[in-house]
Amino acid sequence: MSIFLSLLFLLAVLTCLAYFNMMLTAWTLTVAATLVGITGVVSGAWIFKLFLWFFAVIAFVPLYLDDFRQRYIMKPILDFYRKMMPKISETEQQAIDAGDVSWEQQLFSGKPDWDALLSFPEAVLTGEEQAFMDGPVAILCGMIDDWKITHVDADLSQEIWTFLKSEGFFALLIPKQYGGKGFSELAHSAVLIKVAGYSITAASTITVPNSLGPGELILKYGTDAQKQHYLPRLASGTEVPCFALTGPKAGSDAGSIPDYGVVSYGQYQGKDILGIRLNFDKRYITLAPIATVIGLAFKLYDPEHLLSEKDNYGITCALVPRATPGMTIGRRHLPLNVPFQNGPIQGKDVFIPLDSIIGGIERAGQGWRMLVECLSAGRAISLPSNAVGGAKMAVATTGAYARIRRQFNVSIGQFEGVGAKLGEMAGWTYIMDAARLFTASLVNQDLEPAIASAIIKYHVTELGRKVENHAMDIHGGKGICLGPNNYLGRSYQGVPISITVEGANILTRCLIIFGQGAIRCHPYLLKEMQIAQMENKDEALIKFDSVLLDHIRHISNRKARAFVMGMTHSLFVTAPKSSMKRYYQHFSRFSSAYAFLVDTMTILLGSQLKRKELLSGRLGDVLSYLYLGSSVLKQFSDQGEPKADRNIVEWSCDYLLYEMQNAMQDITHNLPFPVLGPSMRIVLFPLGKQFKYPGDKLTLAVAKSMLEPSDTRQRLLQGMDLSCHPKHPSYLLEQLFSKIEVLEHYEKNILAKTQGANDFHHDDFDKLQLAREQKLLTDSEWQEIERLLMLRKNILKVDDFSPQDLSLVLEK
Repeated sequence: MSIFLSLLFLLAVLTCLAYFNMMLTAWTLTVAATLVGITGVVSGAWIFKLFLWFFAVIAFVPLYLDDFRQRYIMKPILDFYRKMMPKISETEQQAIDAGDVSWEQQLFSGKPDWDALLSFPEAVLTGEEQAFMDGPVAILCGMIDDWKITHVDADLSQEIWTFLKSEGFFALLIPKQYGGKGFSELAHSAVLIKVAGYSITAASTITVPNSLGPGELILKYGTDAQKQHYLPRLASGTEVPCFALTGPKAGSDAGSIPDYGVVSYGQYQGKDILGIRLNFDKRYITLAPIATVIGLAFKLYDPEHLLSEKDNYGITCALVPRATPGMTIGRRHLPLNVPFQNGPIQGKDVFIPLDSIIGGIERAGQGWRMLVECLSAGRAISLPSNAVGGAKMAVATTGAYARIRRQFNVSIGQFEGVGAKLGEMAGWTYIMDAARLFTASLVNQDLEPAIASAIIKYHVTELGRKVENHAMDIHGGKGICLGPNNYLGRSYQGVPISITVEGANILTRCLIIFGQGAIRCHPYLLKEMQIAQMENKDEALIKFDSVLLDHIRHISNRKARAFVMGMTHSLFVTAPKSSMKRYYQHFSRFSSAYAFLVDTMTILLGSQLKRKELLSGRLGDVLSYLYLGSSVLKQFSDQGEPKADRNIVEWSCDYLLYEMQNAMQDITHNLPFPVLGPSMRIVLFPLGKQFKYPGDKLTLAVAKSMLEPSDTRQRLLQGMDLSCHPKHPSYLLEQLFSKIEVLEHYEKNILAKTQGANDFHHDDFDKLQLAREQKLLTDSEWQEIERLLMLRKNILKVDDFSPQDLSLVLEK
């Protein structure tokens, strides 16, 4: 046997040992036996053989000599680790510690347990929640005139405001004991989806009282007195809440807010008391112009030590009534012509009692952690749900419009260019909705999914942007001309709002998803960081030795798994019994590859990785695609794996695998050490790039299911009720879409037999009359076709205005 073949054989043995994650004894005996075999088979080459034995001794002997290993190997590594460990600020630490991790941890492990995924409870509304959807929510959607809201009143009508308060829309999550609905986060999400399809203004108005704001903070952290006073008033709509965090100098870096409060004595309601004197400047605060109680984040100082010996308590949250002297409130912002109530708040020498702190004085300085923990749940529900609602409405109307709108005597949906965009819209919306449902089910289990919420906030809103862009492309002039009959324009205008708020998407992708995910989800990284911070160095060394050995074993296993799965195209990976088995296998492969990639990047870059935002963003993308793919597979399983949905599920998985492959490839092409790129690609992609963007045939098949009233379309649009608003243009569109085959039969078959139908001066109604006169239609058929032709005429109509009317609209 040649030296080359013996090396290949040895590498194969080592790969098998690592792949099956064998224990140290098995490694030692197997490697020793292999080296004995090589020594006997390979003739000559004594230097080569001695080198192999020398390397084996150096590698294995220290593993059996604990004191020697810890003193001469592990101690220098631990000392170096302490130096290279990134410095974490107090606010960063609080953000890292806040919230929970769940399925993301499985994905980070490199060996996800798919049975555990499928065992998560399916997200289902209760009977009471469904009744609320079918009753008050449907009524609300029927009340909405978004053109009037946007271009006439610049606000919801007083009728809608009264309805929202009286029907408990501001108290979806407040427990019944305080007068609220006591609904789940899934119900909250379902309400937003349905309403967002009709009006971003209405959906945004519902979002704040049920998301990050005084209500949630009081419910989780408030004193009994605060709960008894405020929650019933918030539930009834007597109090309208807002929460003021962002200011001119602190946006995404909210932890650096300059707003401050100083503990001091002052006058409050005619009495001299110990309280807090506040000075602040806030902006972008939703519901601020009409809020009656303001949740305020500020930094609390006690320079005179009136509370304790502590000078700086840190970020604190308090409740400030609107009527408190010193506040300036009421002016409005106009976010991209979407007139939900949003505006600035300023305060100068605003004095409040100490019991205004949410949770009382004991919660002073805990505001940042409170906010981050609440943000985990709120960010997982509010903005993703609004984006899903807009996407579902866009897919519903675009598919119907593409079937109804004809050019060159065929429906525009038959053009492959249009079909490709429609297929993408449907696939992206399936991914969005699957992720939304899975994450809502996690929140329903009283989890605060910190990393999952960042994933779906970023990716669901970004996919929503793509869906809206494609919808506008397909609608053309119909989409860009605003007016009462335009059902896309305002949703399209509002897309950047969801991209921007509750954590700007650029920040979320580049800093939060991977930065927080790596520490919270990695099986060893957080343990190693905690050990490095231990004061007892002897104890730290013993623990570090144990954890690092496990970590090294983990790295070798994931590297071997990634390589072997890449070589075999995941064929032999254990997966659930499913028609989607191959996709479970592929996602398992990428999970192992990701685990190895993360460890490699962490070793190579250490604390520098925190500053390599583009690499961090791509690493976050891979984790996100794994999470989104898991959500898709779970939703398909929860729905009983309907055969009709296989095309859209395969499209979704193909898209995510392709994007994940490209993200990993981009990482290896942008490493600060170029020589490592090719070697990394050999491990991650030993057979090259194997995953392609969803093919034309599959994309057009998905599009076809959106161009007809199919079961797939019905399941995708679940939660959108296009029948509750007879005056909304989408209602007319859906009415015609449901009867489109009748109209197409008439135009294809009846008109062909109608004499004179091709005369250039005859319009659709003239032709219909000719068909009736020639006895080609019965009276009832004629009436039905006339109704459908009138529907199509009204649907295709584009709004126009007199110069005077347009001037009035623009003045508004």
